[in-house]
Amino acid sequence: MKLLLIGHEDRYAVEQLQLALFPLEPMEPMTEPFEGDGAVSRLIREHGSLIARTSICIDGITRTAAVEMPAEDETVSERRQLLQQSYYKAALPFLRKPPAWGALSGVRPTKLTTRCLKGGLNDQETIRHMERVYFVTPRRAKLALDCSHATMEAAAKLDPNDVSLYVGIPFCPTRCAYCSFVSRTIGKRTELLEPYLEALLKELRHTGRLLATSGKRVRTIYIGGGTPTTLTSGQMQTLLTCIRESFDLSRCIEFTVEGGRPDTLDAEKLRVIAENGADRMSINPQTMIDSVLRACGRRHSAADVEESYHQAVDAGYSAINMDLIAGLPTDDFEGFRHSLDRVIALSPANITVHTLAIKKGADLYEKREGLSPDAEVARMVDYAEDTLRAAGYEPYYLYRQKYMSGSFENVGWCKPGTACLYNIYMMEELHTILSVGGGGMNKVNLPDGRLQRFHNPKFPEQYIEMIDDVLRQKEELFKLMRLEIEE
Repeated sequence: MKLLLIGHEDRYAVEQLQLALFPLEPMEPMTEPFEGDGAVSRLIREHGSLIARTSICIDGITRTAAVEMPAEDETVSERRQLLQQSYYKAALPFLRKPPAWGALSGVRPTKLTTRCLKGGLNDQETIRHMERVYFVTPRRAKLALDCSHATMEAAAKLDPNDVSLYVGIPFCPTRCAYCSFVSRTIGKRTELLEPYLEALLKELRHTGRLLATSGKRVRTIYIGGGTPTTLTSGQMQTLLTCIRESFDLSRCIEFTVEGGRPDTLDAEKLRVIAENGADRMSINPQTMIDSVLRACGRRHSAADVEESYHQAVDAGYSAINMDLIAGLPTDDFEGFRHSLDRVIALSPANITVHTLAIKKGADLYEKREGLSPDAEVARMVDYAEDTLRAAGYEPYYLYRQKYMSGSFENVGWCKPGTACLYNIYMMEELHTILSVGGGGMNKVNLPDGRLQRFHNPKFPEQYIEMIDDVLRQKEELFKLMRLEIEE
């Protein structure tokens, strides 16, 4: 879909909303006026007012909307908000129904509700603000608000010198059809694992030495992927021993390992992980329908999920998370309902409900076969919320992604007192996240509120080859952290 900006350069704010509202239309930025279908976003300053006016033409039909504010109230965020409001209002006649998240295009809507609470608004005032300013439905506004309460509780557990540690294992036994993550599908070929682990241990030890002199301390640890439990029990023992020996964990209150797929788990591996200090395990079926599992490229059954879950319970984890995805290929509402009900019957501490996001790099991006229509996905996510609340679960973190079915959201649900703190700290960017391993992204929180990001090489082969560069980058990162302390 064509997009022309006139009188402003806030392209990102408008583009992201256009992509959210018209996800099947390829983006085509324009620099000159054009004829035919597309959108024109204008910003006008006149008579002491700031006016955002958007015209959208689709199939020869044009709709225009304008929103204004006093020019003296202009800030970057207010200006972008004005542009998005006008675009949303112009787009609304072309949409089948108002989207649940209204004019919001960002991945972290809870940042807005948290800001409202910190600014002194009560719950009802916060919900009304989300409805009035961003056109969010009351249901989604309440969902974001509840997650913001969990955010504030998690933030209260932090000291200024706390950090979280993420350890990335970018390997999987097979690639799921919906997956767009950078990971190596190894099958029976495991020759990359040992050199990767050797490089990872080197970065862990180096990071541990730097951290020991930085004045910072580890509050939470998360080992993710890929599928970390692609590692053998022996390799996992080596990794966990290195973490315990390299870092002072006296202040660590949460240690999560993402087991992910049951076909990488067994009783011995779960025991090894638990005995080395990890107290939280993630076992992610995505669906409990065997035919849907096969359509997604998974080589395990729903029965395997239940067996792995019971093995994890026997291993003594304090909390187990289970993921489900609404909108998987060949699934429907009844299948999703069966999956959720079956998972709730197991009574895990956490259940995360994702909405299918079809991104470039995923096999489904080109095929798009057997996908549920948006209305069906809406039934799934609404059923999940109603059923999980009735079962005593609370929403504790929430985020959105591009190209999601129905432009909905991913929500983490927990039994009271069992929220995964790392998920909140990472998603809400509450403090510095140190990442080691291929594909890791370090986020250093600066005193002025900005984030400084440092990326590790994405692919395992690159990570292994560039490990010395990775170590030097860690030194630069810690120099920045020391400046932060001095300030």
